[in-house]
Amino acid sequence: MRPVFVLPVCIAITGLTSGCLAKTALDVVTAPVKVLSKAADVATTSQSEADEKRGREVRKREEELGKLDRKYEKQLKKCEDGDQDACAEARETYDEMRRLSPGVPLEPEYR
Repeated sequence: MRPVFVLPVCIAITGLTSGCLAKTALDVVTAPVKVLSKAADVATTSQSEADEKRGREVRKREEELGKLDRKYEKQLKKCEDGDQDACAEARETYDEMRRLSPGVPLEPEYR
């Protein structure tokens, strides 16, 4: 679209000069290349973007695992006090924690 607008502006301002025509011709020739390179850039994900996305996913799982752990501890305490419903809920929560934990990396041990 740009070359369509550039040519009338060039004619109105400077007349048909060779510089203006050359610029317009260059714009017409390079426009498809610019469009394709922009599309390729948008379509590809850089390694740093992929790492950031993975980090967000891991943090989300860690947060969910923390919530489940707190819930499990409360249910376990009630279970120890004799609440059978809490025991069943604790087992379900524990199973959910086990499903989530493979997606969360282990913390390195410091000695």
